[in-house]
Amino acid sequence: MLQQIIAHTPLYVWALLAFLVYRGYLAASDREVRLRNLFIIPAVMLYLSVSGMQQYFGSGAAVWACWMAGAAAGSALAWRMTGGVVAVNRAEGTVIQRGSWAPLALMMGIFVTKYTVSVLMAVLPLAAHDATIVAATCAFFGLFNGIFVGRLARYLSAWLRQPAAIAA
Repeated sequence: MLQQIIAHTPLYVWALLAFLVYRGYLAASDREVRLRNLFIIPAVMLYLSVSGMQQYFGSGAAVWACWMAGAAAGSALAWRMTGGVVAVNRAEGTVIQRGSWAPLALMMGIFVTKYTVSVLMAVLPLAAHDATIVAATCAFFGLFNGIFVGRLARYLSAWLRQPAAIAA
């Protein structure tokens, strides 16, 4: 069965996996990143999560409530865990991102969740109506997205706190 699942996975899925692994590898080392580029991976991960939820579960209030609960928990967790000093260079428009394997783990979490749900729905389509599966999947997507948003919020907070005089 595993061989059939892998054989029927479209090529673009493997290309996406390669891209996410590459981006996760880059995130493992300290680097200087333009402020606008900080939004790319959280936006891509948000798109993957929301598209997966919409595709299989629709856009009901329960779907969004579970996602929001997960996102709130993830944001709070990330805000607390990324409490270190964030180096900002407003003159250059950059932020120094500390190296971490966490972004790779989060990207793989979203990828594996979306892939698993896709396989589950292909094998057992009625699972889309199981409240436990819907709630858990949406909460996981929200949690992962919330952690990305919490990290981004921490960087934006540091950016906004730096006085304009230092930037000049």
